[in-house]
Amino acid sequence: MGNVCIAWASALKKLGIEPVIPPHTNKRTLELANKYSPDSICLPYKLVLGNFLQAIEKDADYVAMISSPGICRLGEYGQSIKNVLKDMGYESKYIELQLYDGFKGMYKFLTELSGVKNPITLIKAINIAVRKVFVLDKIENLFSYYRAREITVGTAEKYYNKALDMIMEADNVKSLKKAEKNAIAELKKTQIDPARDVVNVDITGEIFLVQDPFSNQNIEKELGRMGVQTKRSLTVSGFLKDAIIPKFFKKGETHLERAFRMAKPYLMRDIGGDALESVSDVAYANAKGTDGIIHVSPFTCMPEIMSQNIFPSMRENCDIPILTLIMDEQTGRAGYITRLEAFVDLMKRKKYINKKKEQVKI
Repeated sequence: MGNVCIAWASALKKLGIEPVIPPHTNKRTLELANKYSPDSICLPYKLVLGNFLQAIEKDADYVAMISSPGICRLGEYGQSIKNVLKDMGYESKYIELQLYDGFKGMYKFLTELSGVKNPITLIKAINIAVRKVFVLDKIENLFSYYRAREITVGTAEKYYNKALDMIMEADNVKSLKKAEKNAIAELKKTQIDPARDVVNVDITGEIFLVQDPFSNQNIEKELGRMGVQTKRSLTVSGFLKDAIIPKFFKKGETHLERAFRMAKPYLMRDIGGDALESVSDVAYANAKGTDGIIHVSPFTCMPEIMSQNIFPSMRENCDIPILTLIMDEQTGRAGYITRLEAFVDLMKRKKYINKKKEQVKI
């Protein structure tokens, strides 16, 4: 899921485990998964299964999956994937992490996986993984800033890939701080046009699709080429604040806490998946003056279908342009790009009109 493998790999190495990182999700991942997945199941399930199959091809002894006690079908994915692997005759062991068991659950999960009992070693492994997640999200936001303003298309991405390598190599807190500093310096090498009229877009929806470039058809890259600076409303670091990090280490309001507060006029309770967060993200983006928000969700995802049906009722209080994109393996690229271009034109026109109104007031 995005670059989360970089953080996981660091934790596993600390515990003496060799991480097997499958190829970036690609067409073959999807082809493998489609053979062994129910037709109506959502895209994240298929891609996770495909990633596991590719990892097992590279001799992974274990595959690890998160599970949720909530309303989302995610809670059923683990057992289904376990059954598929068993039916295929694979001997790789399956291990599961409960999503909201917090730090204690993460500790237990890594103990079961590694056999390591030393609490100091385990805490160091969790610490480096969590810190890397926050650094990766910070670098991602900076990358988006430079990509939207770069003079030569592709320059920012070249430096970003070098930055990721630096973060990957860091194996302790001290080297990670140095890697973060060097990664930022690397991205700042990008030649930009600081005067470019950039529009700002938040991306919300189902967290896997928000994070994974293959399943969202490289939406951030495409928008960057159009002069759009993107920001993911749903991040892995935000999830960690809500589900893993103990309360006394948290600073300020978490994403989930904000979701319950800002979604309340439109949605009174959690209905599964990331629906509550999606609804609140629209209200939040509108309140902070973001130019637009894009909602991405997998085909057949009921919680996100519910949130999409709430968006029209938000028009009375929220003036922000909203684009909803439902993704699966059949999504046509040409029509997809056309919709993005039209949405960017809409935001630019609205921004221009609002600027003219402000000038008239003055």
